[in-house]
Amino acid sequence: MSRARGIPIVAVACAVLCLGGAPVGAKSRAARPVTLPPAARDSLTAVYLADRNDTETSMRTSPQSSLGAFARVDFRPDVPWLVIGSEPTAALVLDDGSVRPQHVRVKLDGHGFRVEALDPGASFVAHALGGRDTTAATLPPSWIGVGRYRVRLSYQNAPALIAVDPDLPARAAWKGNRWWPVDFGLRYVAELVPDEARDTLKIESTHGPPRPSLRVGWFEFEVKGKPQRLAAVRLLEPGVGENDLSIFFRDATSGKGSYGMGRYVDPERLPDGRWVLDFNLAYNPACAVSPYYNCPVPPAENALKAAIQAGEAFEGEGKP
Repeated sequence: MSRARGIPIVAVACAVLCLGGAPVGAKSRAARPVTLPPAARDSLTAVYLADRNDTETSMRTSPQSSLGAFARVDFRPDVPWLVIGSEPTAALVLDDGSVRPQHVRVKLDGHGFRVEALDPGASFVAHALGGRDTTAATLPPSWIGVGRYRVRLSYQNAPALIAVDPDLPARAAWKGNRWWPVDFGLRYVAELVPDEARDTLKIESTHGPPRPSLRVGWFEFEVKGKPQRLAAVRLLEPGVGENDLSIFFRDATSGKGSYGMGRYVDPERLPDGRWVLDFNLAYNPACAVSPYYNCPVPPAENALKAAIQAGEAFEGEGKP
């Protein structure tokens, strides 16, 4: 997703992660909340708090924070190159003395991007190449530095350039993240029930056409004793690995304490083949703070009637 997460749940020792949950091959597939001893609960709580602190720090200080986004330019078939520069005729205008009139140009190159400096003396920082300063490179979806700005080379089935200003005043005005209290009743170790059809889906997106994805399977679990089910998908686009599963979901708190469009949670696979499904790590898409990002919209099949009062909440939409 577009917002980087903090400490992953797999950073905790497997002795903590692998406790509880229905064993593989159990008659009932619906996972119940994991029962943990006090020491394990304390360890996990420390992980959650560190993750939340890292997220907050990144949002406030990272030069690539979505809070600093201020412009988006989409690629079009009739305009192969997009020019980034300070002159008003540039496709992406960065009006600053650190940027030359026609600083660089960018075009799509397969599932990546070709970036070339234009004006004499112009260069850019290719972060996919370890932060190397260069005048020409073919890059995967990633970030480049142009003058004092960062520009995201975004693919996501709607290729675009997204400009981020590390000094944008929106950072200072931001009120910070909101979180539900930690709830160990919403943390599971579960089997992934394979989707035998391996259906290819079209996931609606906030900017651009629907995004093709593969429904890999289902997670079945209980919330306060009532069975629930969520589809896990893999987006079929550059930058998404074979084992990168995502769950885009809505629940009874959507618009009533959590972000109205829905939230995301990323399951983590354990060595024994089961998965950690932990809603304390549920998070908002970048679209919750910026209109310039392209975010998957939870499909109708992932609308839960249960209230998932865990993970990231949202300012102005009820009280967690």
